[in-house]
Amino acid sequence: MSESAGLQFVSPYAFEAMQKVDVVRLAALSDPELRLLLPCLVRMALCAPADQSQSWAQDKKLILRLLSGVEAVNSIVALLSVDFHALEQDARKEQQLRHKAGGSNGESILVSQLQHGLTLEFEHSDPLRRLRLALSELLAIMNKVADSNGEWFLKSSELFESPVYLEEVADVLCILQAELPSLLPIIDVAEALLHVRNGDWFLCLLVANVPDSFNEVCRGLIKNGERQDEESMGGRRRTEALRQLCQMNPSQALNIRAMVVEECHLPGLGVALTLDYKPDTADDAVSPLVSYVSGLLLGTNGKVRTWFSMFIRNGQQRKRESSSVLWQMRRQLLLELVAILPRSRSTHEPNDSVEDAESSSGYSGLREEHVVKASALLRLYCALMGIAGLRPTDEEAEQLLQLMTSRPPATPAGVRFVSLSFCKLLAFPTLVSTPEQEQLMVMWLSWMIKEEEYFESAAGVAASFGEMLLLVAMYFHSNQLSAIIELVCSTLGMKVVTAHAVRVAVTNNLSANITGFLPIHCIYQLLRSRAFTKHKVSIKDWIYRQLCETSTPLHTQLLPLIDVYINSILTPASKANPEATNQPITEQEILTVYQGSTGEGGRAVRSRYSITTQLLILYYILSYEEALLSNTKQLALMQRKPKSYSAILMDQIPIKYLITQAQGLQQELGGLHSALLRLLATNYPHLCMVEDWVCEEEVTGTLPLLRRMLLTSNTCRYSQTQLHDAFQKVPSSGPRLMRMLDHLTLLSAGDLIPYAEALTGSMGLLLGPSVPRRIPQTLNKLWMVLNTVMPRRLWVMTVNALQPSVKMLRQQRYIQNDLMVDPLIVLRCDQRVYRCPPLMDIVLHMLNGYLLASKAYLNSHLKETADFDRQSQTISNLGLGQAGQPDTPEVTREELKNALLAAQDSAAVQILLEVCLPTSEVQTGPLGAGGDAESLLQSMRATPGPIKQEEGARRAEGEGEPDGGLLSDLREVQCLICCLLHQMFIADPNIAKLVHFQGYPQALLPLTVAGIPSIHICLDFIPELLAQPQLEKQIFAIQLLSHLCTQYALPKSLSVARLAVSVMATLLTVLTRAKRFSFFMPTLPCLVAFCQAFPPLYDDVATLLVQVGQVCASDVSTKTRDIDPLITRLQYLKEKPQKVLVPGGDKSRLGLPQRAAEDLGGADPDVQLCYRIEATFMDIISTSQHGL
Repeated sequence: MSESAGLQFVSPYAFEAMQKVDVVRLAALSDPELRLLLPCLVRMALCAPADQSQSWAQDKKLILRLLSGVEAVNSIVALLSVDFHALEQDARKEQQLRHKAGGSNGESILVSQLQHGLTLEFEHSDPLRRLRLALSELLAIMNKVADSNGEWFLKSSELFESPVYLEEVADVLCILQAELPSLLPIIDVAEALLHVRNGDWFLCLLVANVPDSFNEVCRGLIKNGERQDEESMGGRRRTEALRQLCQMNPSQALNIRAMVVEECHLPGLGVALTLDYKPDTADDAVSPLVSYVSGLLLGTNGKVRTWFSMFIRNGQQRKRESSSVLWQMRRQLLLELVAILPRSRSTHEPNDSVEDAESSSGYSGLREEHVVKASALLRLYCALMGIAGLRPTDEEAEQLLQLMTSRPPATPAGVRFVSLSFCKLLAFPTLVSTPEQEQLMVMWLSWMIKEEEYFESAAGVAASFGEMLLLVAMYFHSNQLSAIIELVCSTLGMKVVTAHAVRVAVTNNLSANITGFLPIHCIYQLLRSRAFTKHKVSIKDWIYRQLCETSTPLHTQLLPLIDVYINSILTPASKANPEATNQPITEQEILTVYQGSTGEGGRAVRSRYSITTQLLILYYILSYEEALLSNTKQLALMQRKPKSYSAILMDQIPIKYLITQAQGLQQELGGLHSALLRLLATNYPHLCMVEDWVCEEEVTGTLPLLRRMLLTSNTCRYSQTQLHDAFQKVPSSGPRLMRMLDHLTLLSAGDLIPYAEALTGSMGLLLGPSVPRRIPQTLNKLWMVLNTVMPRRLWVMTVNALQPSVKMLRQQRYIQNDLMVDPLIVLRCDQRVYRCPPLMDIVLHMLNGYLLASKAYLNSHLKETADFDRQSQTISNLGLGQAGQPDTPEVTREELKNALLAAQDSAAVQILLEVCLPTSEVQTGPLGAGGDAESLLQSMRATPGPIKQEEGARRAEGEGEPDGGLLSDLREVQCLICCLLHQMFIADPNIAKLVHFQGYPQALLPLTVAGIPSIHICLDFIPELLAQPQLEKQIFAIQLLSHLCTQYALPKSLSVARLAVSVMATLLTVLTRAKRFSFFMPTLPCLVAFCQAFPPLYDDVATLLVQVGQVCASDVSTKTRDIDPLITRLQYLKEKPQKVLVPGGDKSRLGLPQRAAEDLGGADPDVQLCYRIEATFMDIISTSQHGL
């Protein structure tokens, strides 16, 4: 916007005075500066203020005195005297008119019939007409901007271009925006001003008169800006306008630059603001421009990096312009580079034998205060050339070479500078283009080799550029460039790189805080190139020592080092030499790391190894086992079987405790925590259960922390012996034991570990009838806390403690492997556990975990043994051409494994369902078999009725059985089991299908349907179950469907119920007399539930009942006189069911068929079936009448 170059802009001093309403500063302004701020000052003086304080009254008087001598104030006062409400109404009408006309500049309501040009009209008009003229022109530009769809245009407007009337137009513009803010949003006005000449000047005046809108206007302009501002005229004008705004308010320039980076718009503006920025205190180390551009290109935000790189690439494609922001940036960087170049030759000579020819070379000494700045410039130019694709000019390349070959002082910063220079030479060899430059670089490399030892000793750093040179040699080595390898190795004086690398000392306390090139980088590259195995050099001890010397924050090279080390153990360097592999870390070395660790070992002794070392060794073991399983086939073909780590070793590693510790150190450990979780989910799924994570949140949350704060230092502590003795004397020692358990709840999980054996070993003593409920409940909480740090050992101890007393006499002790092979051992516990909900909760938790562990165990076992045991013959007969044979055993074993897992899961479900059945004592009570299941179903459905109300009243009076009601132990156990079955059905729907194809007692159907929400998936396979040839499965399917229809009255249930009725009608025609009685007697009551859930099925059900009655009546050879009236009654019930029941008479009618059957002695099955049909009819009618 060079057209506004001769105009006076608002100074930073004036803008700050307006922002702070500093009357003293305003009074000090010159008349031209004050003229620009008159619209705001006049409104401030005339409008009623919100501030009624005495100080503002005095300031207002000063403002009035300040304005009294300015002539232009009168015209602004006249502008403020207009009726702005009427003006706004006319403006909105004009907007509607333009919208209807499609944006054409036709008839105008604000301005009618201009006699002369817009400028002359403005000059001769009164204040109201001036406002109308400016408002009409501004609305026209804003409408055009809204309709332009982002296309740039420059609107030629006589009103905004005439230099004579610019100040008056600016006054009108500021007054209009201030008085009509809803019509003229300041962001939209700012956008419109970019499309007229002198727009940046008008924009600065507008913002200066509304100083609070500065950030809002700048953010709006940036959001609507182009991604690459130097590509278009509109982008350049927008950048220039924002640059003028920041010059008016320089304190906000860095905030505006941050907005630019946040939105990834207008990169040139960010550079321009950095060039304009003048810090209060100059930083001699790094300039603002170098810091800003380096942060964009070397930061972690890939989006920002790509955006700014595109700015560099696009800027180079245009012809070089002095006004281009990119070339201004390059020129400034070059000036900074030249400013720090050495002015004199180096005076330091490392050795007395250095010849005069070398000392007279082109090398010069870099001043110590310039080393950091020089390193920053080298990194920046590397980023510009490597990431952004900057092509340096001849001048830039020459100056860069001069800087790279300068000799820094022997300081840590100097070591870093030499390393950076060497890297830049490797990355951009095109910088060396002439023989003279090549000779210069060769002499500089020779100087590096000779100076390496001196720099390392003088600088006092652990990593000098000697490791850098070694790393370069290994890069050449991996590319197999023999001639270059010999040259580099002879220059370095190292004929065998791997032998030298093994002798390099490990880095003590290696962490991310130690920067530079370290021995670990060298070892990593050698491992990748398989140099150690090629030369038969053992690297295992070095890696183990380095892993033991680590600390937080985790160094980024450790995980890649472990991964490549594992690969070198399992995969030979070449097929010709399959034994060329590295050795794994021994089990004894691993156990040494974990000795004294808090966790599953049961003791709380601090280990001498850091948590970082323990986590890295755990990552190594889990990654090694996973890689071993994934490479089983390849290893079998090579007839290699690397040793796997034993289960005994894994049992002694506190895996869950280490993961819990890592969770609190995620920031320091980088990606190690997530990598460990991935490996655990694959190999140890029972340690990654969702329930455990939720429980850990409860254990480690804020509330437990506050409760533990109550535990003071002088609080009485109990020993394991005291706790054991208290358990032995239960129930007489109940209060004392409760105090001990309450004390233990205040301890952390780690402090609770020593009590684990005493807590689990005494569980069987809590199964007596007189033990208070609170004791097993508290024990359950303590067990869940211990489960967060030592789950595997805790589970084994608990299973052994809950064995029946008969087994305890034989002292049968299970181990971890026994429980993974056969998870159902968990359920072979004392029968009293099944009626102790707190302990049953623990048993179900262990069962779920061991079922998951068994799946992982069988999967790994299958992979370990399939290829070695089953393909041994195939390996010896590979030349026979029978390619299909090796896969046959593997497929068979996979099927057997799946069948075993399915049988295991279904057996667990069947056992748990059997536990839900009432015992023999309960079955003799008032509710009978399945009474609790019925009551659970009734309580969930909440169906009203006089019978249920009377039964509820009796239970409220205490007439029920001890185990009945909603608060019984059986009820709680049933709820726990239903929750577990719900999770199992969701995890694998095939389990639900298998269990229901096997069937279970009909008395449990009300419980399972009401208590397992996911059981609705049975609707998917009930048609298949109905198609089974076994009559028992068909009966079970119809009974299950009747409960599902009542619980889930869905369209799908209706279709399956209609299918069931059709199947029953079909079976009526094919079943024999005996099977017909066996089938229809238990299934006819199910039709009542069908009709209750789906009344449209009444006709089909009634027809079916009549057909069954007719078939039964035709087979009866005697008592025809009794059966014929029954058939007539059935037809009458079908046709006129509403006339059958009379008020209050339904109970006697419902009892008729049963009594008749008893009178007949029940000898004839068909007679019994006929009366069952009539009873079904009556129940359906009763249900329908009750529903109405």
